[in-house]
Amino acid sequence: MSGVGSGYDLSVTTFSPEGRVFQVEYAGKATDNGVPCVGVCCKDGAILAVEKPEETKMMLPQSNRRIFTVSRHCGMAVPGKLPDGRQIVSRAQQEAEQYKRFYGETIPTKVLCDRLANFCHVFSLYWSLRPLGSAALTASFDDQGPHIYLSETNGVSYRYYGIAVGKGRQGIKTELERLKLGEMTTREALKVVCKCLMRQRDDSSNKKYEIELAWISEETGREFQRVPEDLAKQTVEDAKKEIEQEDSDSDMEA
Repeated sequence: MSGVGSGYDLSVTTFSPEGRVFQVEYAGKATDNGVPCVGVCCKDGAILAVEKPEETKMMLPQSNRRIFTVSRHCGMAVPGKLPDGRQIVSRAQQEAEQYKRFYGETIPTKVLCDRLANFCHVFSLYWSLRPLGSAALTASFDDQGPHIYLSETNGVSYRYYGIAVGKGRQGIKTELERLKLGEMTTREALKVVCKCLMRQRDDSSNKKYEIELAWISEETGREFQRVPEDLAKQTVEDAKKEIEQEDSDSDMEA
């Protein structure tokens, strides 16, 4: 963007003549180019899923986690720059703990996500700071039901039925829009989410991928948990087989 933002992208406090803040837009690109993350809200709970490439064969499985527990009833996935994402998670844990200590009850998801959005926005107000290069995808379950929120780098936060961020997000969003998520259980949606992530994978790359899954539902007692390893492994295998079968059927029809 050297031609468009030349001279206006040197500081986060500088607006371009068109009213754009290029440093914030660049931070958004870090999220857009990060690992694909998906959050869906079902009739009995919510799911977070992240597809991560295997950085090296020497790395232990599940050591580069992208999904974190914020509180008993809330969890978070972070695309983009992982160190920046961990700062957002740490802030969320502090906000949840302080709210519980002060008011004696669990922090409402909307309040938590609005506070996280304000936290991210602060990094776009001072020249001595840089915007955070990660968004935060939040899943929770309270008296009003399951929730999925996305708090973005630019300081906005919205609630969704289903949302995808990171690489391949547009294709995953298109797949999610075709689904009737409100009629699906979390167990049914697990395989669907895995299929959406796999279909957007770069087949030209020889890298191995790992899908990290977490959920919160009636089945888990409204507690945010990682999907059991055996169930997650079986779900990924079933999704892979279904994709291969669908591709085979389409080839036969052609």
